[in-house]
Amino acid sequence: MPAAVREVLTEWTRFEDRYGPYALEERLDDVLHREIHERLAVLLGAPSGDTFLSTGAADAFAAVLSRLPLGPRDRVWTTPYESATSLTALFALRARTRCRLDVIPLRPDGDIDLEWMASHAGDDLALVSLAHVPAGCGIVNPVEEAGRILAPYRCLYAVDASYAVGQLPVDVARIGCQLLTGDGWRFLRGPESVGFAYVAPQVRQALAPHGGLPLAPPHGAAVAALNEALARHTPALTHAPVDLGSRLRAAVENTSGTGLIAPGRVQSGIVTFRHEELPAALVRRRLADRGVVVWKTVAQETPLYLPGRGVVTAVRASVDHDNCAEDIELFADALRAAVAEGLPRPARTPQALSTAPRSPAVPARPAARHLSLVSGIPRQTRRLQPGA
Repeated sequence: MPAAVREVLTEWTRFEDRYGPYALEERLDDVLHREIHERLAVLLGAPSGDTFLSTGAADAFAAVLSRLPLGPRDRVWTTPYESATSLTALFALRARTRCRLDVIPLRPDGDIDLEWMASHAGDDLALVSLAHVPAGCGIVNPVEEAGRILAPYRCLYAVDASYAVGQLPVDVARIGCQLLTGDGWRFLRGPESVGFAYVAPQVRQALAPHGGLPLAPPHGAAVAALNEALARHTPALTHAPVDLGSRLRAAVENTSGTGLIAPGRVQSGIVTFRHEELPAALVRRRLADRGVVVWKTVAQETPLYLPGRGVVTAVRASVDHDNCAEDIELFADALRAAVAEGLPRPARTPQALSTAPRSPAVPARPAARHLSLVSGIPRQTRRLQPGA
């Protein structure tokens, strides 16, 4: 987060600690109920009054799906790029309504098959869920083209813009979606645990007889901090992250033993890669030692795509609008140096010098084992941002 955003978060957290949540809500009434929604409407190209706050994009998506009045004759579409959290909500929807859940196939180049969508869409299609930019790789899915295909049908078109908003232009009118969810952190640089959703009036009308829109409100201090981040955010009108992303991918390709995970014809400023020998966690630590912060991602985060391509773990980096060519050079030098170290050598155990008879061996106590899915990253970063 920028220093000004962090100061706002700290200030209002301290205020609530001293005066309580009701006093905080009273003091922030204009920010919570007007100002931030005006900024979200501009950011998303959404009509006034159609934006809502939540604790995160995944929570908003799950909340809407939990009230959708679907049945066994309804069809639902997703893609191989769907995240594990979104799939969990889709599986819960299928279990509750007995709807049919299908996966849109990919073209040989990795793009979603728009021709398949056009030929298989129908009035029984109730929901289509697409990720604008998936978490597991940097592809930019053709959400606007998909919206034009789906426009004649009655289906709810939902777009996850968590990794796109703040990085790329996002306009709900151009996309043609009725539900768009996003997070306040990542490229918007707000605090965690605050997100937002654009929910079209027809969706709210469909949910009204079933309990309405059950969105849990985020913390007031987090909303105030996101409002400050939006006030300082430069609209994503240029292609700086995409252009720098291409240089970032070139740096990976020019490093011995590394390979990109970059399906599709259009890429964002997110770059995912792996090394043929070095574990992703080791690459991440070595890059951090050299001043470059990246993220370790695991295949289960995008379970319909990465595991089927032999990916277990990978490294994810991203660039933002304030990055420059010097940052790419820093990354390239750090990556080459990290790879040049090779695999760590096993430690040699010194042999005992005593010639006295050895006592009987005592069975060693088994070491505790755990599975670490995601490596922690330092909160303070220097240049390159973590992989969003």
